[in-house]
Amino acid sequence: MRQPYNYNHQEWNAPKPRHLSLLEVALHWKTPIKQLFDLWSPLPNQGWKPCIDSADTPSLPERSQGYIQVFLDGGLNQQRMGICDAVAVAKILNATLVIPHLEVNPVWQDSSSFTDIFDVDHFINVLRDEVSIVKELPTEYSWSSREYYATGIRATRIKTAPVHASADWYLENVLPVMQSYGIAAISPFSHRLAFDKLPVEIQHLRCKVNFEALAFVPRIRLIGETLVNRLRDPSGKLQASGTAVLRERTDDTEKERAGKFVVLHLRFDKDMAAHSACDFGGGKAEKLALAKYRQVLWQGRVLNSQFTDHELRNQGRCPLTPEEIGLLLTALGFNNNTHLYLASHKVYGGEARISTLRTMFPLMEDKKSLASAIELAEVEGKASLMAAVDYYVSLKSDIFISASPGNMHNALLGHRAYLNLKTIRPNMLLLGPLFLNKTIEWSEFQHAVINGHKNRQGQMRLRKEKQSIYTYPAPDCMCRA
Repeated sequence: MRQPYNYNHQEWNAPKPRHLSLLEVALHWKTPIKQLFDLWSPLPNQGWKPCIDSADTPSLPERSQGYIQVFLDGGLNQQRMGICDAVAVAKILNATLVIPHLEVNPVWQDSSSFTDIFDVDHFINVLRDEVSIVKELPTEYSWSSREYYATGIRATRIKTAPVHASADWYLENVLPVMQSYGIAAISPFSHRLAFDKLPVEIQHLRCKVNFEALAFVPRIRLIGETLVNRLRDPSGKLQASGTAVLRERTDDTEKERAGKFVVLHLRFDKDMAAHSACDFGGGKAEKLALAKYRQVLWQGRVLNSQFTDHELRNQGRCPLTPEEIGLLLTALGFNNNTHLYLASHKVYGGEARISTLRTMFPLMEDKKSLASAIELAEVEGKASLMAAVDYYVSLKSDIFISASPGNMHNALLGHRAYLNLKTIRPNMLLLGPLFLNKTIEWSEFQHAVINGHKNRQGQMRLRKEKQSIYTYPAPDCMCRA
């Protein structure tokens, strides 16, 4: 369990822009009309379609072998994948699945339950013909609780499930426990089912859970739809700082693009910054603070810390700063007339860290700027619910881009591929060396960025062995159209 870390002292100096020559050009860059058109055009049909139902799917057996419980670690998107795996394991074992228990995340400190986030009735109804699911255990098994397993070694708890275990492992190790006691609880349960060598119907089921059964509760959908509508129709909701610039830049192409918006998942929280072991321009105070944070959270066990900042950036292993993601977006063709939605957990450094990005994109919005305090009251202070709202808006966006890989990036990459929606994947191996080059001119930088991202905008990528089915749904859960 991670220990809480308090940092009330001044631990970094507000960083100045680190790429001034590029920034000066970017702030006045006028995107060519053809580039704008290509950027905002939706993906063409790629010849794939969702394919998760088959005529030979085994029907639900009359008798269950027992109850299966799982306890899920991680943040929202890691838990989401765990839920999909839990349904698949229940199918493999012919078990009745108890609605999964979501553990309190030590970083997010959010105790939201499955039913706080996901529409449980929809979940059960969509899967009713494939897996038996119950909201809670019957009275005779009510002793099988989180508290029960926290106070001692229990015969019904399986805590040895290997990462990416096979279907046979569950049949050999979990099924006998369930048959003996009528119930089996697996904890921890994260990444505990293999992606390969599973029956087609199990793979189809995992995608059916992820893309159809897991719908957010109505209040999250309502807030999300409210934000989407305001992004598509701002109704004059322009920041004063950006209004004059906007009027100067309006042209026919911009009018054609009215109503479209891009979501940027700015993954730049303190955990990310510390674990990367990179330098982000906050001076000696920031370096010392991040080193101390690494020691407290991971006892210094961070592989990257043995490399220099230059080496890490050359290898594409440093998260993009808000300034760098702004330069990337501008080079790709986004401009200061772009409606940009910022999906993010707490940004390390706060507003000072993202001020350069906001200067580049004055029409940048987030949950708090688009919705009223009353509208956000039901999700405010609950990281999982806030992340669910961001996920909903991200899925509805015309273009999605994540500053750095992670669970939300991977989840949305797969979900949007399933729906054939444009998703830009930053080329970290390209960008690291580009940002290290302090003499590079804008034309060279932009040319490299455009060429390096031509095939990273949502083109279908087939899953390879050991890769996640939730990130790459084809060919397991999609068919040739």
